Amino acid sequence: MSSKYETVVGLEVHTELKTNSKIFCGCTTEFGGAQNTHVCPVCLGLPGVLPVLNKKVVEYAIKVGLALNCEILHFNKFDRKNYYYPDLPKNWQTSQYDLPICLNGHLDVEVNGETRRIRITRIHMEEDAGKLVHSGNTISDSNSSNVDYNRTGVPLLEIVSEPDIRSGAEAKAYVEKLRSILQYLDVTDARMEEGSLRCDANISVRLRGTEKLGTKSEIKNMNTLTGIQKGIEYEALRQAMLIEEGGQVIQETRTWDDAQGITLSMRKKEAENDYRYFPEPDLVPIIITDEEIEAVRAELPELPDQKMDRFVNQYGLSVEDSTILTSTRQMADYLDATVNAGSDAKTASNWILGDLSKMVNENGLTFGESKVPAENLAGMIALMDKGTISGKIAKKVIVSMWESGKDADTIVKEEGLVQITDTGAIEEIVKQVIANNPQPVEDFKSGNGKAIGFLVGQVMKESKGRANPGVVNQLLQKHLND
Repeated sequence: MSSKYETVVGLEVHTELKTNSKIFCGCTTEFGGAQNTHVCPVCLGLPGVLPVLNKKVVEYAIKVGLALNCEILHFNKFDRKNYYYPDLPKNWQTSQYDLPICLNGHLDVEVNGETRRIRITRIHMEEDAGKLVHSGNTISDSNSSNVDYNRTGVPLLEIVSEPDIRSGAEAKAYVEKLRSILQYLDVTDARMEEGSLRCDANISVRLRGTEKLGTKSEIKNMNTLTGIQKGIEYEALRQAMLIEEGGQVIQETRTWDDAQGITLSMRKKEAENDYRYFPEPDLVPIIITDEEIEAVRAELPELPDQKMDRFVNQYGLSVEDSTILTSTRQMADYLDATVNAGSDAKTASNWILGDLSKMVNENGLTFGESKVPAENLAGMIALMDKGTISGKIAKKVIVSMWESGKDADTIVKEEGLVQITDTGAIEEIVKQVIANNPQPVEDFKSGNGKAIGFLVGQVMKESKGRANPGVVNQLLQKHLND
């Protein structure tokens, strides 16, 4: 986009809460299931039924608000947001409007080495709508749509930012960090691929250096990080080009078509007064005491920024490694557990970010599902520290631990992988390798220092990787320089 224009973005992030039952009834919130089987008269909005608020939803909302530096409103209430859409069986959504549970928070994100503070306007509780099942890939290319009400009434938090975001990359970083915090809090699984974390982006452009906001369009229900970034970048470019051509941006709701890499118009964007908000008459206001807020605060876990500071300052890890390690709570907890089992933090970090991450990712698992428990990784590192196995042998051991579930000590004994540290035994192999490889020996003596690398490799091969590399180097240097 031309540097003449500045992108202005505000995000509305919706996250489903990890409660056992829905927000106003006892139906399960479990993902999946046959269509329209996780429903009852309450979440279907049948006549004569009354909602009952799930207390856990309020607790989770307070927890998220505190983690995002918000003010918790002691008096808040539910409202009816009135609109017609097939996935909304009551023709209104029970949400919060003028008195939400959380106000005035912020989240700091880092993009291209610069820290940006994104203000959070509000966080409010609401019920999710149903899900339209389209015959095509998107609503725009479908001939028909069916509706599945299983998701109707699943508790949601909507986290609304101020229009402080200035690029698709910033929006991606914001949602990524927000998702990480929500997972640390354990209030949601935040699985974007299942729709439990979704994002609506309000986008406008304005001449750089001006303060007045342009006319915004809204991209609905983006559920991938790359889609959020690309959708915002495309929409900002579309608006800027439209203005340059003498056109006018209209306030509308659009959808992101990932296959085509474009946004498509869906419908005219409603204004707030179109929703005819009014207080929900079937639910009493919510009163939250200071004692209740402090009780939730006391249960807050160590959050990503706090963990990263500790990993850098206490463990001595780099900022880069700490950023990756704290990106998910499961990986961060795995490192802590390995260190608590006796390992050096840097060594444990190297194995976690290297071989173990590769196996976890290749198997489509998380660190919480790793087939190598943290104490087993610590046990393997202890064998390396004692000189029982070398780093090369350890690479075999960690694979065997993953495949067998056995600890390192058992594998090393069963497979005869104990490192050879006996100088006499290694020296015999060294002499044999020197005798069998006259050309590399001559190359080394002629000044090619790199030739010793080939000889080291041959000794390790003959010893099946069990010779102590340090002893091998010493003995080769000794015999080659005689």
